[in-house]
Amino acid sequence: MITLLFDKLPSFYVAAGSIIIFLVTFFLSGKLKGKLPGDIGRAYAVNAEKSKGKPRGAGIIFVSVFCILAFLFAPFDAEYSVYLVFLFLAMMTGFLDDASKIPWSDYKKGLLDLLISVGVAITFVANNSTVIDFRILSALTGSRLSLELPYAVYVILATILIWMSINVVNCTDGVDGLCTSLTVVVLFTFLIITPEPNFTVYEIFFLMALIGYLWYNASPSIMLMGDAGSRTIGVFLAIAAMKCGDPILFIPLCLVFIVDGGIGLVKVFLKRFLKISILKNTRTPLHDHARKNKGWSDTHTVIRFCILQFILCMVVLMILR
Repeated sequence: MITLLFDKLPSFYVAAGSIIIFLVTFFLSGKLKGKLPGDIGRAYAVNAEKSKGKPRGAGIIFVSVFCILAFLFAPFDAEYSVYLVFLFLAMMTGFLDDASKIPWSDYKKGLLDLLISVGVAITFVANNSTVIDFRILSALTGSRLSLELPYAVYVILATILIWMSINVVNCTDGVDGLCTSLTVVVLFTFLIITPEPNFTVYEIFFLMALIGYLWYNASPSIMLMGDAGSRTIGVFLAIAAMKCGDPILFIPLCLVFIVDGGIGLVKVFLKRFLKISILKNTRTPLHDHARKNKGWSDTHTVIRFCILQFILCMVVLMILR
């Protein structure tokens, strides 16, 4: 019934679903914020005292709304339904950490992220080609350049991509509105270049859920998405990169996420496991360096980071047009 309606009235159905997802997210976020756990603050984070006590874990609201209403309004597809399950699992693992009085260890969270990443990677390979189209190089050279990977190799590389996406996005979520605003810029770009029409519906719906949440998270925020939101966003962005046929596009289209969150991950890894200290005078994530060392306000940080990512996305779109 739902698929039949979508086939007959695709534009109307997508528009109606988008508006409903925004309104439901907006309404429930306002009503349920008092039910969320309070933020306990992050050690060594800049302005952590401003977030302490705010409702945290709001990702459980907008991700749940997205998963349920996308299942009802988007064209049914078994592959996408499995993705919805993994997105929900990513949200739940993040929320349980958000709600815990004692934060989970990095190893516990890393293992759960890995299991979800493997599941998503296997699901993708079971339903899609393992051919990687080098779309930027193809556009620049005027001829199609591609490479077909063995299934096992693609699963391994996809798992790494998803796991890294989860963690760099999670690290970027430290300034009111930053993670969500960057995701809107990035996901809108993926929406333009994704060749699979049905998946673009899921991208639109996810965008509308994020915007419904951003209403409350813009600086000064009254709620925080927590790991429940940021980890789910990481999974979704990785899926979007694979769905566009060229997972390598994740690098330029998510470069601000990678630089902001990734440098801190590398710094911690080298210090913890190899006893190597780098960038001693640079705070990580870089949004903390911008605020503490450069004196940027939260608004300056969000807008300037988004401008940089927007420029990168526009360059990619101009090359691929």
